[in-house]
Amino acid sequence: MTEVLNNLAFGFSHALTLHNLMYCAIGCTVGTLVGLLPGLGPLATISLLLPLTYSIPTTGALIMLAGIYYGAQYGDSVSAITMKIPHASSIVACIDGYAMTLKGQTGLALFTAGFSSFIGGTVAILVLSFLAPTLGEVAFLFGPADYVAMMLVGFVCVSFVTTGSLLNGLAMCMIGVLLGTIGTDVNSGMARFTMDMPFLTDGVGIVSIALGCFGIAEITKNLDSREERSPFNGKINLIPTWAEFKRIIPSALRGSVVGSILGILPGGGPTIAQFAAYALDKKVSKYKHEIGTGCIEGVAGQAAADEAAARTSFIPLMSIGIPENAVMALMLAAFIIKGIQPGPNMIASHPELFWGLVASMWIGNVFLLVLNVPLVRYWLSVFKIPYSVLFPSILFFCCIGTYSVNNNLQDVFITAAFGFMGYMFMRLELDAAPLMLGFILGPMLEENFRRAMLLSRGGFGTFVSRPISGTLLGLIAIFVVWQLVAFVLQARKKSGAPATVALEPQE
Repeated sequence: MTEVLNNLAFGFSHALTLHNLMYCAIGCTVGTLVGLLPGLGPLATISLLLPLTYSIPTTGALIMLAGIYYGAQYGDSVSAITMKIPHASSIVACIDGYAMTLKGQTGLALFTAGFSSFIGGTVAILVLSFLAPTLGEVAFLFGPADYVAMMLVGFVCVSFVTTGSLLNGLAMCMIGVLLGTIGTDVNSGMARFTMDMPFLTDGVGIVSIALGCFGIAEITKNLDSREERSPFNGKINLIPTWAEFKRIIPSALRGSVVGSILGILPGGGPTIAQFAAYALDKKVSKYKHEIGTGCIEGVAGQAAADEAAARTSFIPLMSIGIPENAVMALMLAAFIIKGIQPGPNMIASHPELFWGLVASMWIGNVFLLVLNVPLVRYWLSVFKIPYSVLFPSILFFCCIGTYSVNNNLQDVFITAAFGFMGYMFMRLELDAAPLMLGFILGPMLEENFRRAMLLSRGGFGTFVSRPISGTLLGLIAIFVVWQLVAFVLQARKKSGAPATVALEPQE
């Protein structure tokens, strides 16, 4: 306990510097703004801002990107509650939040979401402070073969959860791994898959793929939509009664625990956490019969879980170097751009970065509470920006950002190509997140696989004989067999459906 408090004090000494406070405030402000805008979100925004990390100090850049991520979670809930415009992390907020708006309780719903998010973020930061260093110490036991197995676990889990189809997810991961092999082989010095194009000898840039598959593709998808939206014009009163305030805390604490746990698991994150917290409240809440009709508990639990999961999802990234979702994959890209490899050595090698980032999350929590709850009526004015002005401007800055990385026009064309690919993936209902994960982890997988082969003198038995890798590979096998059995049973059920219908008497 004393050691953790000393580490947090050390982190606050770095996070409370003027520059880092400024970057934290910028991240929270931008995050809230993009959370409000339909079609944008932390995934697209972080991909758009990745080029800026080259010119910003390491700690400040990562604090800003993290602030965008968890700041967007609150902005998502504002648009969901007031206008029923959800993002992936605010779907549940539409149920009771928008119902409260229809009842004229918009202010109460927004205050509940903001205060619950503060509670969820605080609980998650404590979990992050205590648990991440422990996982980092355990990760020192990992060898090359164990890291290979761990990355395969990440591929399988993230592929299934983000796409809903194991086969599609693994296929997208494989595409990402193949893209990661483009360029010069480190060991042999041979050019691989460059098609005799000199600009590909250094490989494809992370920024080009991120901007294309997420930023440009998302904007193109929204430009392709003909849905019309109008700004919110309702009245907002943000002063709850004491009785209403007492109803918020129990539900927010339950949601904080659920979100903190699910945020750590591979493939978890805010989207799953909000549904789990909402389901728990419907089972155990004192006012469970009101949930679904515009109830405080229906907003508080999911908001706390959403914010808690957004922060604890940093635990697997920073302690073992495995991102659990698409946003964390982009954060991993930001770490790599700054020359830092997240993993068991990160806390020991860069304690000021790790603990400074943890401390900044609580500072960002305070920023979000102060900025968003009193000023929410002003934030809603962003809905008045016409899309005809907003999206072309973002595309222009995409091109500027891509070009600024290497001052190379070819990078702009590569980004445009990946933007087209990302748009096609969306039209085909394929998630680009496993592709990004495969692209980032592919070279690491290859490097650790080669090391394991060298240490074992070419024997594949090392992956089974080592306790950690053997256990992880066994879990992968169980998971894959379970998915295959479920697929076969589902196929049999579908094939038997017409026969059942045919036996019914016809009128």
